[in-house]
Amino acid sequence: MSGELLPGPAPEHPVPFRQFVVKVHGRCNLACRYCYLYAGPDHSWRTRSAAASPEVLDRAASRIAEHARTHDLAALSLVLHGGEPLLAGAATLGRFTTEVRDRVPAGCTVRATVQTNATLLTEHRLAVLARHRVSVGISLDGGLAAHNARRVDHAGRPSWPAAARGARLVAERFPRSYAGILAVVDPTQDPVETYESLLVLRPPAVDLLLPHGNWSAPPPHWDRTGTVYGDWLCAVFDRWWQAGRRETRVRLFEECIALLLGLPAATESLGLAPLDAVVVETDGSIEQVDSLKSAYDGAARTGLDVFRHTFDDALRHPGVAARQAGTAALAGQCRACPLVTVCGGGHYAHRYGAEHGFRNPSVYCADQQRFIRHVATRLAGETAAAVPASAEGGSP
Repeated sequence: MSGELLPGPAPEHPVPFRQFVVKVHGRCNLACRYCYLYAGPDHSWRTRSAAASPEVLDRAASRIAEHARTHDLAALSLVLHGGEPLLAGAATLGRFTTEVRDRVPAGCTVRATVQTNATLLTEHRLAVLARHRVSVGISLDGGLAAHNARRVDHAGRPSWPAAARGARLVAERFPRSYAGILAVVDPTQDPVETYESLLVLRPPAVDLLLPHGNWSAPPPHWDRTGTVYGDWLCAVFDRWWQAGRRETRVRLFEECIALLLGLPAATESLGLAPLDAVVVETDGSIEQVDSLKSAYDGAARTGLDVFRHTFDDALRHPGVAARQAGTAALAGQCRACPLVTVCGGGHYAHRYGAEHGFRNPSVYCADQQRFIRHVATRLAGETAAAVPASAEGGSP
């Protein structure tokens, strides 16, 4: 099915990778009921090593440094991922991060983050991560037990007590290591309550992600003509916008505002910025981003690995080229839409349909239009209100 991934010509000058997602551990201590990695259509994790070997990590560090040198990168992002990456041990994460920093060219900044469910966080592990300058991103669905009811362990027990302890520990004892919270939108939960409950955990940033779904496997509670997800985001946006001060960064909101103002912005869900992320699996395979695994089995596969191939080889893969092709990768309906420069066609994985591959509008098209137009209206209102105020100052 890899032929579905190239809807347009490859870019003449590929954008180098700047975000390297390394799967240090391929298993998870939780069994979240909605997890697309372990409960979705892709089963590749079953045949892969549970943890990345020292040889894989050594080779990955060298390949990352090679790419940074080839493209003269001033900075790159290293994301330590899983599964649950802390199953590999905080010391392993720290050592690998140090190896990458030691091998990249002088002057290249490596910003390292571990993305964790927070259940395994302890003061000792956090101290190790802080010593190696590894920030901590936490995955939660809200700041209350009810919001996280689907985040359970393999015995069906709730993860919230342990996750809450871990999140509070980061906020209280290691605030400089706190990267923020990633939360999947659940439209059955009250949007403002969910947002305000996350604020209690004092995250410096919040990423609100739509559940991975597509035209062949629609997301939960989705209606083709409805905007339940868009309405949810609008409610949280209004609460965030009206706060009078920035209580936390909400990446989706800030990126949407930037794009509406014609400023550069980069997120998988909005805009036309080319993809600059790549994944290294526990066995050394080089893959496209994990979200593609929600489409079909093998959708993220490239056939490349860090032992035999460079990341420049991955840049030439049809799937990566499609993600860097801008409007050429979009369906005709998207190219004709006045919101295209802001929406960007939506998240690539959300465009998939068995009949036409990824050459479709996002399954969340109506929701995104609802949200973007709402933000645009609020932004226009603020701008209009500011004009009379300046005029009263006596300007001719």
